[in-house]
Amino acid sequence: MRETPEELTELQDLLDSSLSRSTSHLRSIIAERTLTAGQLTQVLTGMCTLALSTVTAKGEPRISGVDGHFLHGRWHFGTAHSAAKARHLAARPAASVAHLRGEDLGVFTHGRVEILNPQDGEPAADWPDLLAYLKDFYGSDAFDWDREVVYYRLHPHWMSVYAPDVGKLTAT
Repeated sequence: MRETPEELTELQDLLDSSLSRSTSHLRSIIAERTLTAGQLTQVLTGMCTLALSTVTAKGEPRISGVDGHFLHGRWHFGTAHSAAKARHLAARPAASVAHLRGEDLGVFTHGRVEILNPQDGEPAADWPDLLAYLKDFYGSDAFDWDREVVYYRLHPHWMSVYAPDVGKLTAT
């Protein structure tokens, strides 16, 4: 777990406010089957496969898979600079991601992306720390980290978690 107490509080506030703003149908499904921010950060470790939804210039939805890392209460993911999703996100930074583990866990997030390592311009202030984490995870020679890949942080405005058996997910 890499989250500070402040980040955990912010994440819990997001989870609570998202649930309170959800439809009665969704609340009836997840209200008693969810995780706290602390539990969620214990479960979302390492690489988590995400379904990433972007929108084309014609307003058509597109979905694709990305490696997601849940760090500091936010999803981080990358792709090739030449990927269609990179073009979509550069023009329209709104995105949604879903992480599913069978029927045991569903994490659904809507927000806007921030480019962490732009080709032109200054990287995010925490990019050196994130890059060190990513190089440690994938290997320092996995990519040309300066020219080949672009990394994003999703700043969520809504997030919900479905977990019908908390004990199954948090058991060590």
